[in-house]
Amino acid sequence: MTETAVPAADHPLEHALDDVVALTAALVDIASVSGDERMLADAIEHVLRLRAPHLEVVRDGDAIVARTHLGRAQRVVIAGHIDTVPVNGNLPSRLELDGGSGDARTGTLHGRGTVDMKGGCAVMLALAVALAEPAYDVTWVWYDHEEVEANLNGLGRLARTRPELLAADFAILGEPSNAGIEGGCNGTLRVELTATGRRAHSARAWMGVNAIHGLAPVLDLLARFEPLEIEVDGLRYREGLNAVGIRGGVAGNVIPDEAVITVNYRFAPSRSVAEAEQELRDLFASVAPAVTMTVTDASGGARPGLDAELAQHFAAAVGGTPQPKFGWTDVARFAELGIPAVNYGPGDPSLAHTDDERVPIEQIIACERGLRAWLTGEPVG
Repeated sequence: MTETAVPAADHPLEHALDDVVALTAALVDIASVSGDERMLADAIEHVLRLRAPHLEVVRDGDAIVARTHLGRAQRVVIAGHIDTVPVNGNLPSRLELDGGSGDARTGTLHGRGTVDMKGGCAVMLALAVALAEPAYDVTWVWYDHEEVEANLNGLGRLARTRPELLAADFAILGEPSNAGIEGGCNGTLRVELTATGRRAHSARAWMGVNAIHGLAPVLDLLARFEPLEIEVDGLRYREGLNAVGIRGGVAGNVIPDEAVITVNYRFAPSRSVAEAEQELRDLFASVAPAVTMTVTDASGGARPGLDAELAQHFAAAVGGTPQPKFGWTDVARFAELGIPAVNYGPGDPSLAHTDDERVPIEQIIACERGLRAWLTGEPVG
């Protein structure tokens, strides 16, 4: 790739490499909505080639892979996605310090991507440049298209076309986890439930069969559903089953002959996709046997991975009590490759994608310190 001729001192990320909070703000201020990551990918690649001669840098589309080759006994992958959901009046970033003290270690950084997940990407970039000789060989990965259809996902693309770039003994994904470890993730299954009927004039409804009414048992079941809590390798995952969309109807005076409910099932990583699908088929058949079910999207979960030796070393280095990840993340892709993986990044996951997306800057600093301590073998300072 031909680099843009931008003077190093004027590069949008160059001035911020020594301050992980400022670096997060700089990443946030380069808008990178899914499908438009090129400018940010260019900036990351530029900085790595300029400031990290100890790394082999590989570009694949808008994914950047940077690797050490130190001959260490073990290799870890540390990855994060650079894309965000659409901006909604929340750029540029805004730093709000607590109490007017001027102390940059207490406060909040606002803006699209601060949580999901440019804080984690900033931690990665700062450490990739700073640590020429970590205790493990490290593969740093910044990838594209995470917030859209699974078939576009940059990490998935690398797994399919360049799996050798992801080979490792352990992986860390910088997804928001309130600066603590969240192990594994739930799986997700999306299905459409279709009821059919027979059209008729609504003035003579008895001559038709109302497809919308045919979905009533399904809605009743969903309204009464109580999520299970399932323990997997010491972590307790909470499942969920919810209607997330509904469509049907022909006109205001016509009995509808088709109605569809879209249902999302979040299932514990102890279940496979096939097991989760069969469970839904059995469940819905028990209340509405005439309704047909079609799977429209499915991604398996990932077990916590905390029994791996490197995961235990990492947990000891960063401290805290590991928690389960309820949402789906790309740790599941690493699990498919046989690589134990955890989530570890700044930010509250419940604020991801919100208009007031924001991250406590002390969490950004804590993640940088924790990851640095583990990669260097030094205590957290």
